[in-house]
Amino acid sequence: IEMPKLSDTMTTGTLVKWLKNEGDPVASGEMIAEVETDKATMEVENFEDGFLLKHYVREGDAVSIGSPICAVGEKGETAPEVAAPVTEPSAAPSTDEETATTSAPEPEPAPAEETNSTTEAPARPAPAATAATPGERIKASPLAKKLAQELGVDLAYVQGTGPSGRIVKADVEMAAKSPRPSFSAVGAAFVPGKLEEKTEKVSNMRASIAKALVKSKVEAPHFYLQSEVDAAALSALRQDLNGFLAGLPAQEGGLKLTVNDLILRAAAMAAVKVPAINRSWLGDSIRHHGSVHLAFGVAIDDGLVTPVIRDAHTKSLRQIAAEAKALIAKARDRKLKPEEMAGSTLTVTNLGMFGITDFYGIINPGNAAILSVGATIKQPIVDEENQIRIGYRMKVGLSGDHRVIDGAVAAQYLAALRELLEKPAILLV
Repeated sequence: IEMPKLSDTMTTGTLVKWLKNEGDPVASGEMIAEVETDKATMEVENFEDGFLLKHYVREGDAVSIGSPICAVGEKGETAPEVAAPVTEPSAAPSTDEETATTSAPEPEPAPAEETNSTTEAPARPAPAATAATPGERIKASPLAKKLAQELGVDLAYVQGTGPSGRIVKADVEMAAKSPRPSFSAVGAAFVPGKLEEKTEKVSNMRASIAKALVKSKVEAPHFYLQSEVDAAALSALRQDLNGFLAGLPAQEGGLKLTVNDLILRAAAMAAVKVPAINRSWLGDSIRHHGSVHLAFGVAIDDGLVTPVIRDAHTKSLRQIAAEAKALIAKARDRKLKPEEMAGSTLTVTNLGMFGITDFYGIINPGNAAILSVGATIKQPIVDEENQIRIGYRMKVGLSGDHRVIDGAVAAQYLAALRELLEKPAILLV
């Protein structure tokens, strides 16, 4: 079986984990290995019934596209000898039971292609499964997790040295011998822990992010606008809706809305009011999109993925909230399909949950703009009667591609968005 090509930009892949050992029977449709690409961690599928005769690649090795990774054939058959397919190791391979992974989310995978086998079985990629529960963001082997529990080690403070930064047994043992940062009882003075100085190899995911963002920043002449929104009505509406919806069971339409759900709905509606924002630069032409395919940022380990809500302009607030929630769960579980992260026409990124009040994002390739949403903060304001009172303010930034849109278009779009957010009852229509 050859190393499959799992993304358009992929030239090498790292074999993270073997799911089948030498000598194991393998059936058509079974997953035999996990491979990390520049886009995602995917599984390689076997197409032929037989036995896994030989591994040509160790866990942690980087392999060129088309190079053989294993041989599948009849029981007792001798595997053919092949030239060493390894290009360079991406991380130190594990030598014991530390090869299991619990969570290793990566950025968006690109459409996969089927490849042919060097023996009997071709392979194709499929989204990789994960043992991590939603929201769990620590990569560690089962043995490391068990040992951490026995030794009272918090894995959040452990630096992994396994493939793709996975925490292995030795890391937990080392952490158990080193005190973690703490505060002393006297004067609450900070007692720093030991910092480790090291250089690590750039992951496939981080390299892919760097390449895409540099390309966007260099090729698209960015300009920036910002609008301040009175978020009092938006906050009140969300509180009222959740007071009713959150108490219902899921089968009866129970749902908890986030501020981001309301912003996504407003962003899609505003794009219908100002359709010039929903365009793409094609070099010698500009494409006007007939649908708003709305991407939004989801932070995962070592990066950001942008799942897409298709035809967001046609969907209700409830539909957008439910779809966003499902996509976020799939992103954190590494189960997003390539088509669920491609073809966006507009992007929203939100750092308000981290207390960031204002910032500007880098435009997603293929979009004319990206919205950057900050935190809602309480501050003194001057009302229409020139009285000072407590208000709620939220800043929304816009990064625009000056090849596709001008400042006036961006300003019109932000004005439409602000109107929707300040009169949020419209979002329910």
